[in-house]
Amino acid sequence: MAAISAILRSVTNGGLMFWCPGCDGAHMVTVGEGPGPRWGYNGNPDAPTFTPSVLVTYNGADAGVDGAPPAICHSFVTGGRIQFLADCTHALAGQTVDIPPFDRKDEE
Repeated sequence: MAAISAILRSVTNGGLMFWCPGCDGAHMVTVGEGPGPRWGYNGNPDAPTFTPSVLVTYNGADAGVDGAPPAICHSFVTGGRIQFLADCTHALAGQTVDIPPFDRKDEE
């Protein structure tokens, strides 16, 4: 993983990662040519825009408890900001925030 700005990391096969404050974890999209789903990217590592939306599902702490579904994080990433959509299952649903610095250890 390599830093390309304070808020983006590049990984193999065209992957770009940003830190999600709602999930307290990194999310990845793949850009450019290659296999699998690919997102549009404005090429600005300091204020990235990815199209279309970013949808992440994962087993959160309460997934499966009393029939709870997996956790959902659904957002638009535009101009270096994350617009969390209403279907997010975390506390930032419906809010828009700046992408925070990716200040986690690169090996995490």
